[in-house]
Amino acid sequence: MGVVGVGIDVCDIARFEEACRRTPAMVEKLFVGGELGRPPSSLAARFAAKEALAKALGAPKGMAWHDAEVMCEESGRPRFELRGTVKAVADALGVQSVHLSLSHDAGIASAVVVLEA
Repeated sequence: MGVVGVGIDVCDIARFEEACRRTPAMVEKLFVGGELGRPPSSLAARFAAKEALAKALGAPKGMAWHDAEVMCEESGRPRFELRGTVKAVADALGVQSVHLSLSHDAGIASAVVVLEA
C-alpha cells in the first residue's frame, strides 16, 4: 500500500461553537446522522476531520459535507463513512484505506487523515 494523501486541520472550539450559535443552519449543512447532537468539542473535531479529508483528497471542488460522515466503532475509534461525491473522488484516486485520528484539548480540536491505495 502507498500513501495517496495526508491532511491535517485544527479548529478553535469556542470560535466554532459561536459560529454554530450565530448560524444554526450551519450544523445541518455540515453534519449528518450520528454526528448531530454531539457536544461542541466533538463537532469541532468532526469539522476538522472533514477539512483534513478534503486536503488529503487534494481539495477538489464539488464535494458535499454530508458525503463524509465521521462514525465511531464500538471501541470508540473514529472512522469515515464515504459516499456520493467524496467516495467518487476517493475511488478515482485509488483510495483503499482511510485512517482518521481526532483530538480535542486546551480549546483546540484537531484531526489527521491518511489515505492509502
